[in-house]
Amino acid sequence: MSRLSIPRLGAEPDSPFPDPRRCDHGEGLVAWGGDLSLPRLLNAYRAGIFPWFEPDSPLLWWSPDPRAIMIPGHVDFSRRLRRQLRNGAHSFSLDRAFDQVIAQCAEPRQDQDGTWITQDMIAAYGALHRAGHAHSVEVWQDGELIGGLYGVSMGKIFFAESKFHRQSNASKLALAGLLRCLKAWGFTLLDCQIWNPHLERLGVRLVSREDFCRLVEHAAALEDPAGSWQDRLEGIDLRDW
Repeated sequence: MSRLSIPRLGAEPDSPFPDPRRCDHGEGLVAWGGDLSLPRLLNAYRAGIFPWFEPDSPLLWWSPDPRAIMIPGHVDFSRRLRRQLRNGAHSFSLDRAFDQVIAQCAEPRQDQDGTWITQDMIAAYGALHRAGHAHSVEVWQDGELIGGLYGVSMGKIFFAESKFHRQSNASKLALAGLLRCLKAWGFTLLDCQIWNPHLERLGVRLVSREDFCRLVEHAAALEDPAGSWQDRLEGIDLRDW
């Protein structure tokens, strides 16, 4: 499908997105253009839309159908991973090293030539983080950052964006820690965007775009204050699986 058949976003940062439920693009391309300003990103996530584009392409905005999600409190990790969580060899933090996490996520993977996390994306999500909407989960061992993930929080839904690991299972530990926190805070949904076999082994579910948009509308309307998560680990035992 040519770019011209996809709606172009208006120049104003708060211009509305097309309704993703009316998207007829096979892979879920909803719109193109616009910018990565704070109002536009928040409007996108509120509509169940996220940006993804190559460095030399225009900004592209997506809402895949079906959508991969996890439900906090309804994910069962392997016994090996639960043992790692319980043995206390790793420590966790929230929003302590957001810039480091996103920089690590932006590094090309072994099977990739480049990265979609451009400098513009890093700057945009850094602004979201400073505004209290983007958050990171960090996993440490002996003072070294060995894994983590980042994403966007809105109401009682967390939109996961990317993760990394420097040791085996470290990104899974970050995901497990995040899910434990989300359950404790009453979050209803963790968005994983697109299905893959790795996520399926962790208990991901697939829902239609129609159902996902309804879930987002409900979860985003629930109250959860924007701001740093650094102090929100208090009272949560991440080894309790």
